[in-house]
Amino acid sequence: MNTRAYFDWNATAPLKAEARTAMISVMSNLGNPSSIHTEGRAAKAIIDTARMQLAEAFGASNSDIIFTSGATEAATLALNSKNIKCSKVEHPCISSHCENSLTVDANGKILISDLDISSIQSANSETGILQDIPAGIYLSDFVQSFCKISIAFEWTGAMRGILSAHKIGGPKGVGALVVRSGTEVSDMFGGGGQEMGRRSGTENVIGIAGFGAAVSAANRDLENGVWEEVSNLRDLLEEGIEASASDTIFIGRDVDRLPNTSCISIPGWSGETAVMQLDLAGFAISSGSACSSGSVSRSEVLHSLGYDDVTAGSAIRVSLGPYNTEEEVLNFVDVWSNLYKKFKAKVA
Repeated sequence: MNTRAYFDWNATAPLKAEARTAMISVMSNLGNPSSIHTEGRAAKAIIDTARMQLAEAFGASNSDIIFTSGATEAATLALNSKNIKCSKVEHPCISSHCENSLTVDANGKILISDLDISSIQSANSETGILQDIPAGIYLSDFVQSFCKISIAFEWTGAMRGILSAHKIGGPKGVGALVVRSGTEVSDMFGGGGQEMGRRSGTENVIGIAGFGAAVSAANRDLENGVWEEVSNLRDLLEEGIEASASDTIFIGRDVDRLPNTSCISIPGWSGETAVMQLDLAGFAISSGSACSSGSVSRSEVLHSLGYDDVTAGSAIRVSLGPYNTEEEVLNFVDVWSNLYKKFKAKVA
């Protein structure tokens, strides 16, 4: 019997049954989607179906979707050799390509002046804080918000957006760059001119099929109010922790944020230590963004919000999902509270 509870959905979501089924069903396809024979056309049809599923769920046109190996490649495709500004709260796949000059206020809101040369995230992976996406922004990172909140590419006004399959229950290694009609995209690699000449390289047909199926399933969950239920669990968790420890800092709690994310700090209780203690107790959580090859380092996000080294270094992230239960949440609160008492006794 598996007694572990997975509370790290912002790092990656469990593979949806629909995605697994879709991938298995196309594994016997022999064709290269660039080939014009029957097998090749069958492979291309699989990609076209997934493109339609993604466009429908994201409020975009089929031709807006460019499949990539993940959000990191999608960001690189959008930002390569461009002089774009962003803030330090962006994911490294964005900030590593940009001038990190945009400022962030104490509520985590990014201040923008030059829309056509700026990039802004829709939701922060560590805090869950949501941003308003201004019309005309060069690029927006929708990885964390897609299929957790209602959002449509068309009405955001963003010129480009990036998505990731594994954040919504699809397979790892697949993502997409979404571009507004008429927006120029330069193929970084050269080669066979796949993805309408915008991203060369034979498409990952199996992964793309899983991405499309996951998108459709995740969008149904959103429409059926599943993430409202997750929000209730998140609130239950925070209320339980607050009742046990009045000195808890809930980062981003007073502003709009994702329905599943809690960023919690007890200054002095190392986030890395708390993650390991809770892991041993059967809970998978994070001490920040889990997209940096397993590293635990200084959080630029929390420092940008004005938190000192001690508070930032003590932060943990709990990110829930539709498969979590009230029983798991209450067990977490109980375990966390006991560990908190031990920490306070040690430093007294």
